[in-house]
Amino acid sequence: MLETTEAPPPPAATPSVVPRRRPAPVHRHLRWPLAILPWIFPAVLLVLALLNTGVSGRDIALYAFYFAIDIVLPGTLVYRLLRGSRGNVPEDLGLGAATGMLLMLGGWALCAFLGTQVLLPWWPALIVVPFLAVPRLHRHWRVSRPRPLPLRWSWIVAGGLVLLVGSEYPGWTTTPLPPAGGVIYQDLWYHLALVHEMMRSMPFQVPQMAGDSLTYHYLSDADIATASMVTKIDPAVVMLRLWIVPVAGTAVLVMAALARTLSGKWWAGALGGTTAILGLPLLLGAATTALGVNPVSPYSPSQTYAVPLLGLLVVLTVDVLRGRGLGWAWLLIFPLALACAGAKSSALPPFLAGLLAAAVIVAFRHRRRLLPTAALFALTIGAVVLGFRLFAGGGAGTLGFQPLAILFWVVPYRQTIGYQDVIDKNIFLPYGVEHTGTAGRAFIAGVLIWWLLMQAPRMLALAGIVARPTRTEPAMWLLAGMTAAGAGATFLLWHPSASQIYFYMGAAPFGTVAVAWLMAATARSWRPVLAGVLAGGIWALIAPQMFPPRVDRVVRWALVLAEPIVRTAVIAVGVAAIALILRRVFTGRTPWQALPAGILAAVLGAGLIGGAQRQIQEVDAALSAVPTPSEEDPGKVILPEEMLAAEWLDDHAGRDDVVATNVHCTPIDWTSGCDARAFWVAGLGGRRTVIESWGYTDAAVAEDGVNGERYMRQPAPDFERYQLNQKVFADGQEADLAELKRLYNVRWLFADDRAAGVVSSNLAQIAKVRFTSGPVTIYELP
Repeated sequence: MLETTEAPPPPAATPSVVPRRRPAPVHRHLRWPLAILPWIFPAVLLVLALLNTGVSGRDIALYAFYFAIDIVLPGTLVYRLLRGSRGNVPEDLGLGAATGMLLMLGGWALCAFLGTQVLLPWWPALIVVPFLAVPRLHRHWRVSRPRPLPLRWSWIVAGGLVLLVGSEYPGWTTTPLPPAGGVIYQDLWYHLALVHEMMRSMPFQVPQMAGDSLTYHYLSDADIATASMVTKIDPAVVMLRLWIVPVAGTAVLVMAALARTLSGKWWAGALGGTTAILGLPLLLGAATTALGVNPVSPYSPSQTYAVPLLGLLVVLTVDVLRGRGLGWAWLLIFPLALACAGAKSSALPPFLAGLLAAAVIVAFRHRRRLLPTAALFALTIGAVVLGFRLFAGGGAGTLGFQPLAILFWVVPYRQTIGYQDVIDKNIFLPYGVEHTGTAGRAFIAGVLIWWLLMQAPRMLALAGIVARPTRTEPAMWLLAGMTAAGAGATFLLWHPSASQIYFYMGAAPFGTVAVAWLMAATARSWRPVLAGVLAGGIWALIAPQMFPPRVDRVVRWALVLAEPIVRTAVIAVGVAAIALILRRVFTGRTPWQALPAGILAAVLGAGLIGGAQRQIQEVDAALSAVPTPSEEDPGKVILPEEMLAAEWLDDHAGRDDVVATNVHCTPIDWTSGCDARAFWVAGLGGRRTVIESWGYTDAAVAEDGVNGERYMRQPAPDFERYQLNQKVFADGQEADLAELKRLYNVRWLFADDRAAGVVSSNLAQIAKVRFTSGPVTIYELP
């Protein structure tokens, strides 16, 4: 038997001085999926809404790629280069997208000036490539010094984007994509014609009046045109579906970044940014909605486009007012202000008024910041002056001074005191205002107070200039001044189509941001804010609905307007009293200082939840509605065959070809009084016309009220051109056609048998028939 000896055990290992690495917590591996999860919901909802309203998956993917790579990526890199990263991805991307919109606008302008639109798809590469090639610029591809926002911030803002998609969906269901046929709001046809015009080279012309110089705030149309030229997606699909949500979503992120910058609190940024773009006036069960509902308008691309650009300008302005140097970002100020002027002519005046108010505070309390503030003011004034020369058209010159003219569009006034009012720029006051008695003046004052209360989520910004925490802040004076100036212009100016309301709609988001900031400044903790949001939201959901009175009398309307306000005030006082008593019982003290923040939070919560409730109702109505042709006025329906003919013209005519058409009015078969707002031949056909519709020309708008007719029913401003155009279609004489061709270089005739007047059979003898679709025949001139 062999004996074995065991080896001695190894000596004990000496403890290492290097600490053992702990295994990574599970939540770190889930951080990115959890951070992305909130944004999936609005993205999926948007895709489903677009697919359900006629947009192909290919077009959705192409536009998403374009917006991400050509707008957001270069803009984010440039913004980080000039201002640095904000420490988180969402705010960087939001401010970067607004910067990218400005950069793409510069590329479009350069290509339109040089006539090199074919190079436009390569414009973003000129910006991105240096960030790839230069090692020192590589750091701008990532977030420097990460300071991520709480996941709750993402859920709140993503929820706002869900509401944004929901607010646009009902309009998509009632606005058919060509060539489906149907009724589309005339302003959309007008903008679509401008989109096609922006695809041509400078100088631009009025699409409906070939040869006339175009002066209009058309930069939103240029942005849509750029997207269409780069992606090759039909301009109508871009404008009517794909464009508005990304632009408005950018505005949400910009406003959220602004609110967080001002307040220093993430929850104020999330709530302020969301309510700034989506928050409606208080409803409280009211029988009617106050004017100035939403800064994002599907019928006004120019208004929507101006909001993120103006938001970026205000973000930079706040840095100046707080004494933070802009450095190379000063290069953005003038082009950004000029872009705002070209996006919407009403965007900069309220901003200038607010900046002037802020400058007064700077002069008294922060004199070292006065020089950069003055420089900012001077650059903006320069942009306004240049913008007025380049873009102030389309009726902008018809603004006049007439206090309370906007009341014509306010239902309680219009159905009572103002039932005899007419739109007349030659009077000092509306007829009802001037001739009413003491009781009527009291009612008008009550309507104005009612409007201010319904607009509390914006107008409470004025409290910021007297509240102790913010009254010496120049930035608060900027926002409050913008809000007050926008409201003041709305109620003091006159415009034949109530366009003075855009002064307020453009400034309203910044009033909401100021309210969120004031709420954060007066809140010592998040508890009164949460309680206020919940209380306001619950009341918005359960408030009894009022209805307009059956008899249009001042007393009846006064009661209908006052009852929701009184009821809300009584309940609010009761709830606040109970809360304070309970707090006193359980804690032994009464925190009166929590009331202001709670009230502000309740106002914001009621506006947001009430608006969301109404949007849900609109979506439900859109889902359950059965699309039918217009029964009110079938003549306003554009037939699928007519749309198809216009699209054929767009596909086969040269980019600079000129078209003559006999379509001028809506309804198309007008018999008395032409409403010259058809616009669809130039809009869908994509070509300049000799004379289509003239309702929005400066000459027609300036004649509003002449002979008792509104501007859209005024005769053609160039009557000789109109007469020659009509003779060609009515008589079909070769001499007339030759003269039309000589004067306007006409290449195509678009003849519609449904239009008023006779289409001569002789046209087939003097021009070549190229396409026929339903009532439309398209001729090509030899």
